Amino acid sequence: MATYQDSRYNIALPSGSGGAIVHIKTLTASSSATLSFVDGSSDVVLDNTYRTYVFKFINIHPATDNKSLTFQTSTNGGSSYGVTLTSTLFYAYHKEDDSQAALAYDDSSDLAQSTSFQHFMNLGNDNDQSGAGTLTIFNPSSTTFVKHYMSNTQYYEDGDRSFNTYTAGYFNTTSAINAVQFKMASGNIDAGTIKLYGIA
Repeated sequence: MATYQDSRYNIALPSGSGGAIVHIKTLTASSSATLSFVDGSSDVVLDNTYRTYVFKFINIHPATDNKSLTFQTSTNGGSSYGVTLTSTLFYAYHKEDDSQAALAYDDSSDLAQSTSFQHFMNLGNDNDQSGAGTLTIFNPSSTTFVKHYMSNTQYYEDGDRSFNTYTAGYFNTTSAINAVQFKMASGNIDAGTIKLYGIA
């Protein structure tokens, strides 16, 4: 089997073990109630073309203070969003004036066999506050297995704190997921960009 040498770590990896990251679609918020990526709509690909899909969040800014960016998925092309999911969430934070810091599990944001939208980035709406991060969904087109996801976000929260949040879980369905929607728990997404990539 052909290999190539990774000089950074001095190891040989099988050819074909890594793939290109392919940009699929960019959505930019402008006082938007929702941002939705629907397979087959507006050049969005969210099917078996790729096994792994990655969303990147850049400078997400809410219209309403102290509200979470949330997401859910659809198995019917975006006609409805509410696939049953189970999740876990933990975070670390540090306040600007060094008066607070913590590492904690957040049982108020996890979900157990719920059809609710998953919270994963709680944002302040001061002019300089925003959030960034990634969400990865694995093999959403599978009709055999549940659909796993992981998210890592960094944001400037309303209490002048730097938050790093990890969220993960699975959508408990063997139907293909073909749409993903993002929205604030309350109010609009005032500004920001979400980019969708496929990993070949």
